[in-house]
Amino acid sequence: MRPDFSKGLIPAIITNYYTKDVLMLAYMNEEAYQKTLETKQTWFYSRSRDELWNKGATSGNTQEVQSIDLDCDQDTLLIQVIPAGPACHTGEVSCFYNRVAETETSFDASIMEQVMDEVGQRKTERVENSYTNYLYDKGVDKIGKKVIEEAGEVVIASKNNDKEELTNEVSDLLYHTFVMMANQGVSLNDVKQELSNRFAKKGNSKGDRAEIKKW
Repeated sequence: MRPDFSKGLIPAIITNYYTKDVLMLAYMNEEAYQKTLETKQTWFYSRSRDELWNKGATSGNTQEVQSIDLDCDQDTLLIQVIPAGPACHTGEVSCFYNRVAETETSFDASIMEQVMDEVGQRKTERVENSYTNYLYDKGVDKIGKKVIEEAGEVVIASKNNDKEELTNEVSDLLYHTFVMMANQGVSLNDVKQELSNRFAKKGNSKGDRAEIKKW
């Protein structure tokens, strides 16, 4: 199935492959689409300059295409990319950084990725009085002790039937688990891939049942 360019340009929504954050919206004609397919880098059509442009060709902030999806009307593209830098010409990660409204319960859907990224950065970037650096310095035994300690506190909070306490303790457990993962070279994507593999086996009646995870 191909995009319908019969009416001219079509919008292309660009998202981060890892975080799923929307990075930008631009337009493609058929030539830009073909170049995107061929080079695995995003190409767009500039309406103001009346020419094709390759994202990152001058700035270095390229976008490596991971997948391209077409909507039901075949006139809008959703492209997932791995960005080499910010998407916006202002230097912002996303062009959509001017929030005009939000609910009181809104939160950043990529917060886990952000926490994991910062935890990972602490392995190479020392920050004065950083608790994460302290854990890395103490090593796997100290980190493991904290993971066990926080897991116990999660259970206690559950026994106390205290939602706020449980939320806080689960957050502590996740943080220390992230430190353990980063210390051992395990990424969130590794865990997501494993969960995807297990979910794909769910309900599968073939093969060795002992290896099929029952959820």
